[in-house]
Amino acid sequence: MATLAEQVQGERVARIALSMIAEPNDPTTGYVLAHHGGVETLRLIESDDDVPGLARADVLMWRERLATRITPTLPDHLAKATERGFGILIPADKEWPTALNDLGDRAPYLLWTRGAGSFLTGAVSDRVTITGARASSAYGEQVTAELAMGLADEERTVVAGGAYGIEGAAHKSVLAAAGHTIAVLPSGLDRLYPAGHTDLLNRIGDVGLLVSEVPPGSVPTKHRFEARNRLMAALSGAAVIPEAGIRSGSRITVHYARNLGRGIGAVPGPVTSATSATPNDLIKQGLASLVTQADDVIALLDAEPVHVRAATRIEVGQEFSRRQPPATPGRSL
Repeated sequence: MATLAEQVQGERVARIALSMIAEPNDPTTGYVLAHHGGVETLRLIESDDDVPGLARADVLMWRERLATRITPTLPDHLAKATERGFGILIPADKEWPTALNDLGDRAPYLLWTRGAGSFLTGAVSDRVTITGARASSAYGEQVTAELAMGLADEERTVVAGGAYGIEGAAHKSVLAAAGHTIAVLPSGLDRLYPAGHTDLLNRIGDVGLLVSEVPPGSVPTKHRFEARNRLMAALSGAAVIPEAGIRSGSRITVHYARNLGRGIGAVPGPVTSATSATPNDLIKQGLASLVTQADDVIALLDAEPVHVRAATRIEVGQEFSRRQPPATPGRSL
């Protein structure tokens, strides 16, 4: 029986297949892919060959993790996925956002897209990520809406995750201003998440851009939420937190942004408000610049970037105060 590597044709199809058998944000898969390409990576999964640069034990665990997901029906699923009409970007494409390459071995294998792929082609300073609490307050949503509208007026693209609360407020404000917005999803583009934002996300797909690194049919998981946050951090020149609880998943985005040399902004809030705990703490520790208006965010975007650290060394939570527990993937106020 032919191996999967023998059944695929070319780098694009190989990366599509890889997205179906490997979870995102897997540095081992990313290392092999970066050094050997998609077709050879598939072959190495099914072979017993050594992988230069990796310990034998690590290679065996990697193969055990992925080989079980290569089923006889996978080629059929591969064909159906490519027939769904979604765009597919790989690093060789001109519309590939080169900012994602800063993630090193944690870079996505490919991107599934719906909408204006041209939103990804500009400089990283053209895009800003806004993320934060799902259970946001009226204050947080008002400030978010004003920031997002101001950024849209300055022709900056707003990146968010399509979630309830802060992210939804950012998307809605940009759409109302006829600006550009990108929603990065933790699920397949045919399984819009959250379901309560289906109309909003469809609107973004029509006039903006929907992005996912997991194939059609994929459901959100805790791991995919955390993986999505690193894309939101890498795509933009700055990440802004208007509101977030102390255990918000947005802290993961902040951590990746710091490790990638991106700017970080936080909106101060009442000390009595649980949803202002993270931005207040980031400002207090000197990890974020205080932001109150769109001009403050633009200053972050246009600032000289700091040194980018090796993405493979990112460990969520290390840079925050010991008093604060690291964020739990997928968990957010």
